[in-house]
Amino acid sequence: MDVNERIKATLADHAIVLFMKGTPQFPMCGFSSRGVQALKESGADFYAINVLADPEVRAALPHYANWPTFPQLFIQGELMGGCDIIEDLKSSGELARMVSDVSGATH
Repeated sequence: MDVNERIKATLADHAIVLFMKGTPQFPMCGFSSRGVQALKESGADFYAINVLADPEVRAALPHYANWPTFPQLFIQGELMGGCDIIEDLKSSGELARMVSDVSGATH
């Protein structure tokens, strides 16, 4: 399976995916840490991919998503954006609504 197929499979298998540097428990950059915090505060049950541990995904995802930086948040396979957009969605209450919609749809 090539890297783009792996990315597609991950997005198909998990409703909320955060591609980040590090892990939610040990983020390796401030932007990833802020993205995780916003997701947690919004009640998100999300799947995280550590791009530092997977150089293929780290190299391919910016082209796949047409988004140059990490973290990258996907909800139901759709790119939401990076750290600033995640925080804006959280501030407006939209992230909590999106997370709630996904949770209701998957249970």
